[in-house]
Amino acid sequence: MKKYIYISLVSIVLLLGIGCGDNTTNKAEIAIENASWNEIVAHGKGETVTMMMWMGDPKINGYMQNYIAPLVLREHQIKLEFVSGQGGTIVQLLANEKQANREESDVDLVWINGETFYQLRQLQALYGPWTAKVPNAAFIDFENPFIGTDFQQPISGFEMPWGNVQMTIIYNSQKIVSPPMNREELRRFVQTNPGKFTFDNHFTGLTFLKALFIDIAGGQEAVSGDFDEEVYIKYSSLLWEYIKEIQPYLWREGTVFPENVAQMHQLFGSGELWFTMSNNDAEVDSKVEAGIFPTTSRAYVPDFGSIQNSHYIGITSNSSHKAAAMLVANTLISPEAQVLKMNPKVWGDGTVLHTPSLNSAMQTNFEHIPSRKYAPLRKNIAPKALQELAPEYMIRLAADFNTKIIHNN
Repeated sequence: MKKYIYISLVSIVLLLGIGCGDNTTNKAEIAIENASWNEIVAHGKGETVTMMMWMGDPKINGYMQNYIAPLVLREHQIKLEFVSGQGGTIVQLLANEKQANREESDVDLVWINGETFYQLRQLQALYGPWTAKVPNAAFIDFENPFIGTDFQQPISGFEMPWGNVQMTIIYNSQKIVSPPMNREELRRFVQTNPGKFTFDNHFTGLTFLKALFIDIAGGQEAVSGDFDEEVYIKYSSLLWEYIKEIQPYLWREGTVFPENVAQMHQLFGSGELWFTMSNNDAEVDSKVEAGIFPTTSRAYVPDFGSIQNSHYIGITSNSSHKAAAMLVANTLISPEAQVLKMNPKVWGDGTVLHTPSLNSAMQTNFEHIPSRKYAPLRKNIAPKALQELAPEYMIRLAADFNTKIIHNN
């Protein structure tokens, strides 16, 4: 999930005093924490659950509204409602509720990962731990570092893995025979083909910058673990030097950057850009199938690698429908929902399930998902997968990109 809005750590720090006191657990929470799954099912039945999620992709919206919502209504008589919001919007909403001493949140479920998870944990705005109670969680390999760890943070039962993706760069093979595979090749390409490459100033662009940052640092080990100020200053200064060197040759001479990946996709689809990017390695297939990208589109991962990460579902600490939210989460990670979600014509999102733990019939279903036509097979790009950095790296990169590159200070 792809998609976040930078929010200053200062505002979070100012609110820490609200969240750092002892948690007061009400009777409903105590009942859920000590309840059996059957009791949770009975308690959550017939309630309304409000989910805040990024709603910028019609296929994702269709999957949630036309499959998941009717399914939880049919199975548990739960009315699942959706409101648009991501990253900083979620953080700000829950921070404001805490500041106002709201006892009940306006939202129950949130689609999150990374720095949003980090900031919500700082605010104590997420309920947990709860994931071990959910039956379908037994099919998830929480020991997998790309799943059980979110931006170097153990999820510790405070968010449920929902999907797993790896970033790819998408290019038009009719115009580009051999895409750039390293920083030097990329530098030469943009200088030779001005205006045809750029990256957005939102989550996807920042994910691309993180891969460059890791490459400049000499590899994953140099920047793994907790945030290190000296490490950040040392390697980010080299990153900004590189970006400033290619900036005049980017789209619109690097004076502006696309606001989000959706704008990048539009520019690529129209032919104005020869490249776009996606945090979902299978998205190129769904966009070609929808007629948004040309059939000459292809996706790849450069030799310096790309970020692989998972996205998650969290329950807000002040949700008054926690049991029902857990039922929805159980449906979202069910083998049936996960295998459908992997179909590029439906969404193309990677599964978080450890498929060998499923029964043979369901394993067969996963093995017969419609094959990718334009995207690389996951097994072929997985060796180039990079783990996410500590969340402070992304927060700092976002701030410095705005200051040093966009405003050229």
